Amino acid sequence: MPAESSQTLERGLRLLRLLADGRRGRTPTELAGELGLSRPAVYRLLTTLQSEGFVRRDRDGRVHLGFGVLVLARAVQPLLREGALPTLRGLAEEVGATAHLTVAEGDDGLAVAVVEPSWTDMHVAYREGSRHPLARGAAGLAVLALRQGRTDYVITEGQLQEGARGIAAPVPGVPWLEASVGVVAFTPLDPEVVGPRVAAAAAELATALA
Repeated sequence: MPAESSQTLERGLRLLRLLADGRRGRTPTELAGELGLSRPAVYRLLTTLQSEGFVRRDRDGRVHLGFGVLVLARAVQPLLREGALPTLRGLAEEVGATAHLTVAEGDDGLAVAVVEPSWTDMHVAYREGSRHPLARGAAGLAVLALRQGRTDYVITEGQLQEGARGIAAPVPGVPWLEASVGVVAFTPLDPEVVGPRVAAAAAELATALA
């Protein structure tokens, strides 16, 4: 019985990960095909997950993530912020720019942790909780790159704030997290120096979260 229960849990988690990939909802038949399970097995999973609020069905019968997932996400964010702060602090002090961790929420990026450098005369003030479309700014574009299987850093200028330059890299290899680590500054950032350092910080955070 414990082994069977563990298998059911694994299947349920795999189903939730599929629904979290940013695509539109799926039918139970599509889910069964992608998971390699029978339709009855998928229906049993959906019944349990729907009763707990983790999935929902629209009027066309397509399955989407439910709002119960948001409750878990809100609980995780403080832990994620706490885990990211040492990495961001080291990055901000070394580069002399405001460092941040941004996570994807649908089509938006949410800044969950921000650290400003202590020694610069001027730096960008970037508020935790700031939200912006993933298609604008280095942080969001790095998350979109992650969705396409790329882990290289991204460079932008003036997309979110006039005169601000940003460099961000995806946090790789954490299946449950779509996020990026980045820096933003009004002063020039040397991509050949700062880009690899940002990518290293993203990899460091990924190791800490694994």
